Amino acid sequence: MIIKNVVSNQCVKVSYLYLPFHYKPKSFIIMKTTDNKSGNKNGKVKAKSSAAEGLRELFIDELKDIIYAERALVKALPKMAKNATEPKLVAAIEEHVSVTQGQVERLDKIFEILGESNRGKKCDAMEGLIKEGESIMEETEAGPVRDAGIISASQKIEHYEIASYGTLAAFAKTLGEDEVASLLEATLAEEKEADSLLTESAYNSINFDAAEAE
Repeated sequence: MIIKNVVSNQCVKVSYLYLPFHYKPKSFIIMKTTDNKSGNKNGKVKAKSSAAEGLRELFIDELKDIIYAERALVKALPKMAKNATEPKLVAAIEEHVSVTQGQVERLDKIFEILGESNRGKKCDAMEGLIKEGESIMEETEAGPVRDAGIISASQKIEHYEIASYGTLAAFAKTLGEDEVASLLEATLAEEKEADSLLTESAYNSINFDAAEAE
């Protein structure tokens, strides 16, 4: 609750106000207030001044997001490979490093086609997924249990990328950017293949070895 002094025009916020029932304030007006940091009672988010106003702007913004994510992944994958022990899993991660580098190059080409800067925009989602992967490695002993954790973290990353590239390809088609859509679909196919390989590795031996380690 806020009490406003009409004479001094100053407001004082109080939790409770005790007044006699018959009291009729002359110089104070009691006003109700609701604490809301966003300044919005219905939960709607106020757009930034730089917010995208059209699908093309959103498309470019999302491309900048994913190229940042892929560049971050190129740096993170070698650490996962170094901490994995199952040979096939190590090989799959190492191979995906080169695949991811190719995907970055493909995105560079897309930005060139669109006549846009390939400067990335921090991807909070990928930052979080990579951090979670590092946390899993820290919380597991080297061997099948850690391998299972690495597969879990890797598949979360793959699923995020699959969703991202699927959406971007759809945006490109809607915008009539067929060449760009084709390039994005090529990456989408690679991400789906990587996810399948991880699933195969998990069910062939790693998950079962991890279960026996208990």
